Amino acid sequence: MYDGAAGHDMKILGDMNAKIGREKMYKPVIGQQSIHKESNDNGEWLIDFIVSRNMIVSSTYFPHKRIHKMTWDSPDGTTFNQIDHVLIDRRHGSDVKKLQGCRLQF
Repeated sequence: MYDGAAGHDMKILGDMNAKIGREKMYKPVIGQQSIHKESNDNGEWLIDFIVSRNMIVSSTYFPHKRIHKMTWDSPDGTTFNQIDHVLIDRRHGSDVKKLQGCRLQF
C-alpha cells in the first residue's frame, strides 16, 4: 500500500505497536526522545522499514513529559510502553510541529 502511493504525496503512517529505543546509530531517523532504551524486534523491523523508505519517526523527536509519551499501559497500571508512533517522509519532517501537552491517541 505504501509503495503504491504517488511519489509526490505526503505519506504519514501511525500506530505501529513497536518499541523504538534510543540507539545512537539510529538517532538521525528516530531522534532521542523514546521512553525505551532499546528497540524490540518489532522496533528493529520498523526502523529497517523507515530507513528503506527515507522516513523519520516524528513521535520520538520532540521532548515531552514521560506521561505524555506513553501510549499503552497494562491493566494493572505497572507497565507502560511507547508503542504507537507517527512516521513521515523525511522531506516532510519539518512540517510536523510539537504539540504541547498532548498524548498521542490512535
